[in-house]
Amino acid sequence: MIYFLSGLLSGSPVGLFSLLFRNPLAFLLLAPAIFFSIVIHEVAHGWVAEKMGDGTARWLGRISLDPRKHFDPVGTLMLFFTGFGWAKPVPINVSNFYSFRQGLILVSGAGIAANFILAFLAILSLHWLSLTLYSPIHLFLIYLARVNIMLASFNLIPIPPLDGSKILMGFASREMQYTLERIEPYGFFIIIGLLFFGLLDPLVPSGGHLRFPSGLTRRTRVSPALTRRSNLMD
Repeated sequence: MIYFLSGLLSGSPVGLFSLLFRNPLAFLLLAPAIFFSIVIHEVAHGWVAEKMGDGTARWLGRISLDPRKHFDPVGTLMLFFTGFGWAKPVPINVSNFYSFRQGLILVSGAGIAANFILAFLAILSLHWLSLTLYSPIHLFLIYLARVNIMLASFNLIPIPPLDGSKILMGFASREMQYTLERIEPYGFFIIIGLLFFGLLDPLVPSGGHLRFPSGLTRRTRVSPALTRRSNLMD
């Protein structure tokens, strides 16, 4: 799973590390929200894959809430220092699916659905719990909701290697699948370009900055051929 969080979540163009020094409280609230959301996203992929007939993620210990199972050391460091990072891809063997297309769609959409559910639960908690305005718990729930909305929305983009492209593959003709496979090696650069020119502003507000309460803070990949026995999903 690729995540672009520079400024999107920390309010800083250089990632979480600078936030630690500018506002330690914001860091202590935001970092757990990000890491928990990413872990849930990855676990959802593996869990649904198991339900669809592929137990690869279970055998490799990836259906776990232990963040050490999911975080790539280099990707995590990149997140802290640059705001851009990646998690370990969950290993998925699509040949084990009861239905290739249905499995591809459901497994790819599982992480997105999990993030939307987390966002909904956070918003529901904000609505129903009697919390002191801008208390740590109140702020954490705000972060949790916005982090998950951002991750889910971003992953819906149908550009490889994001989840949205794999959902599209599940509905697409064989010719369209091959086209998406050919685009995948360049997908990272396409996404960076779209972000740079502001074309993803509807999903990445204010040029990549989500607004948080004032005062608090002023590589997934699928193997090149879908027909190969072992594919990787974020």
